Amino acid sequence: MTEHDSAVEPADGRTLGRLSTEQARPELADLDLLSASELVALMCAEARRVPDAVSEVQGAIATTVEAVVARMQRGGRLIYVGAGTAGRVGMLDAAEAGPTFNTEPGQVVGVLAGGTDAWVTPVENAEDDGDQGAAEIRSLSVSERDTVIGVAASGRTPYVLGALEAAHRAGALTVAVVCNAESPVAAAAAIAIEALVGPEVIAGSTRLNAGTAQKVILNIISTSVMVRLGKTYGPLMVDVRATNAKLRDRAARIVTAITGASDERARDALEAADWKPKVAATMLLGEVDRPRAEAELDRHQGRLRPALASLDAAKANPR
Repeated sequence: MTEHDSAVEPADGRTLGRLSTEQARPELADLDLLSASELVALMCAEARRVPDAVSEVQGAIATTVEAVVARMQRGGRLIYVGAGTAGRVGMLDAAEAGPTFNTEPGQVVGVLAGGTDAWVTPVENAEDDGDQGAAEIRSLSVSERDTVIGVAASGRTPYVLGALEAAHRAGALTVAVVCNAESPVAAAAAIAIEALVGPEVIAGSTRLNAGTAQKVILNIISTSVMVRLGKTYGPLMVDVRATNAKLRDRAARIVTAITGASDERARDALEAADWKPKVAATMLLGEVDRPRAEAELDRHQGRLRPALASLDAAKANPR
């Protein structure tokens, strides 16, 4: 696709009108006459379409996960780009990566057309500025180690197209998460994830099934990537940032579950480990102090399971 194509096609109203997510459904012509219970029943039934649409693209999602992991292991970043609902979904997933998985600042990034102020006050015309999308990518100094995921329900958002084209030129991996088939955004990406949820209950309101599918897909990508990077131990959130009472309680339960220690011992270890569950568990099971626990974790790229296995081996075969 040429730059001319990406600038012209999305502005074509006839093309937009053919998108499945823009279609009005004739069988819902009396939607505004339905009772509250009928509306809720309809919406609940419609929401069941999302899991099927996501399951259909699990192969592309898995391919994306493996590619992102390979790049992040080399110091790369995961960058989401979108406008409107799609952009906010990306920002939400990026914002939650730090508290959940203790990612470094800037390791997972959300870029929203119109800037962060557009999170609260929509800037609807920002999505039409492909040059600004490209400028945002350039401002992040994107490289071949990074992954840029363009999120666009329509698959024709100029801002996202501009960002993906700039990311491709910089050598980054590009991924599209869209809800229409054979779209310009999908064509501009190295990997296309096309979750075809079909027409919405409210024609064109892609904050509904399309937005839900995109949220699920980004959850799957980021969570799977973090698991593969050693950010969990089994299903336990061992890199959680214990910054409030609820999270400190969770951290203690995590350390107890891993080590079998009492709540009191787990909390004592966490205090000594600056409330880092991974370090505290290593100290308790490995019977080592904090510096040794941290060194062992560093030696295994922050992965708890091999760090514990190494300490077990050292105890079994002392020098």
